[in-house]
Amino acid sequence: MYFFICGLSFLEIWYPSVTVPRLLWALLTKVASISIVGCMIQYYFHFAFGAIENFILAIMAYDRYVAVCNPLRYLLIMSPQVCLKLLLASWMSGCVITGISTLQVSNLSFCSNNEIDHYYCDFAPLISLSCSDTSRVQMSFFVFACFIIFGCFLVISLSYICIIQTTLTFSTFSIRRKAFSTCASHLIVVILFYGTTIFMFIRPTTGDLLHLNKIISMIPSILTPLLNPIIYTLRNQEVKEAVKRFVQNMPE
Repeated sequence: MYFFICGLSFLEIWYPSVTVPRLLWALLTKVASISIVGCMIQYYFHFAFGAIENFILAIMAYDRYVAVCNPLRYLLIMSPQVCLKLLLASWMSGCVITGISTLQVSNLSFCSNNEIDHYYCDFAPLISLSCSDTSRVQMSFFVFACFIIFGCFLVISLSYICIIQTTLTFSTFSIRRKAFSTCASHLIVVILFYGTTIFMFIRPTTGDLLHLNKIISMIPSILTPLLNPIIYTLRNQEVKEAVKRFVQNMPE
């Protein structure tokens, strides 16, 4: 579990770094322009890191499933070599799939208004600026999004269904609570991440909801990476005690 938390934490350093520093620079200098190459680079890394996070969250759900449902075989199934291969596979898959989408978007013609109605180079605002036929690109993006988001969400859902079924067979409440506590942090992160991601990408691209997308997109790209370290570190008993001491020593 801590190996994958480490991998997720490393990813969460880079995920907001793709958009937030550029946004802060634009607010500070009042220079809001970005080159086409810079826009495509931002597009690629933003969606690549987002896809990788989907895969890592699915792997973490499977890891919790093995820990709860097959505890005696846990070290055999989730060996360090297997964990490393799963983590590397998530990075490779996210980078390759996003690379295909980036090539498709970069080959479009942008001959109308060049003002992006967003604070970063997102898919829907870029598509709305193109004067090419974007139906094939939109369909391809929708298929990729469904494959990544729904595929990973299905793995997570099945893992938690098995975890709940197994936990309910435990004889005492204390054992059930301990089993659920190992999954609580991951489940909170999944709800935060997928609650917004599914709304943003698993639907047709329409101009009516672009403004709402700008607001909601801040949750998976900025708010979730900010909250993840807090959510996971609060599972540690020493961190809990430190927080309690800090609160108790605060001046009234």
